[in-house]
Amino acid sequence: MGMAKYDRLFFILNLLRTRRNLNAAMIASECGVTERSIYRDVIALSEANIPIYYDRGYKLASDNFLPPLNFDFDEYQYLHLALNSSPLNKTERYGRVSRQVKVKLQAVLSSDVKKRYRFTPETTHIDIDISESTSEEFFGPIERAIETSGVIDLVYDSVRSGLTERKVEPYFIIFKGHAFYFVAFCRLRGEFRTFRLSRVREMKPTGETFVPRDDVTVEKYFEGSWQIYSGEPVEVVIRFTGVAARVVANDSHHVDETIERVTGDEVIYRVVTRGLEEIQRWILGFGDEATVISPEELRRNLARIGAYLKKKY
Repeated sequence: MGMAKYDRLFFILNLLRTRRNLNAAMIASECGVTERSIYRDVIALSEANIPIYYDRGYKLASDNFLPPLNFDFDEYQYLHLALNSSPLNKTERYGRVSRQVKVKLQAVLSSDVKKRYRFTPETTHIDIDISESTSEEFFGPIERAIETSGVIDLVYDSVRSGLTERKVEPYFIIFKGHAFYFVAFCRLRGEFRTFRLSRVREMKPTGETFVPRDDVTVEKYFEGSWQIYSGEPVEVVIRFTGVAARVVANDSHHVDETIERVTGDEVIYRVVTRGLEEIQRWILGFGDEATVISPEELRRNLARIGAYLKKKY
């Protein structure tokens, strides 16, 4: 979908201020419209006494009509890094918005900041691993359903139960770990569930609305969770030895954890988390340097996995 005409005219001005030798086809591609629309836009800008001419591409005769923003170099560098590293760039809608914001920022920077940024090497890079692309086919409609408190029909490919059809009341979308998820009240299960966007196979609005609960927020919903999924609070106690003990002792893994150092190569780790599935996978990564003391359910789970691995390998 192309931009509204007013937004597009301002965007074209910013493009011309920050890039050289842009022809109508290039500008049309950036704006998501036809070349004919760009020709009309150039005429409209000229009629508004904005000095545009063509010389191996469209150019502005003067850019004095837009004052620079008062960003210093560190502020602009931070904004540039934050925009480039956002996982929202992987979505069609926000990827387009991000490109527009970057062009607008560059257009209103002072000449000193522009010059310094051009000759300063990039020292910091943020690489956020996203395990799958997020289709605008579902991301946008789910966002709109959240904005309007709209109930949606969902066909979801669950890891445990396979394809299911359900009606859900969506509350928010969140990026956690390596993927986008959305939290919704599932009428089929009668409880709140976390859905991975990449596992949505079909969705459509029902036309029905719901009254959102005030007590369901991102902070409260994930409070106590190890990562994504929730469950009943349970205290987990683990003995770590060797390299694992040093790794665990020198980092933070959960807000409700305590670490008791027994020796230089042994620590007792305690944490209250919701659900056991995610912390179980974390423990398995430490191999024989992690021994679960409690709860008994987690000990049985790991014993079963160990027996299976011994039989298989």
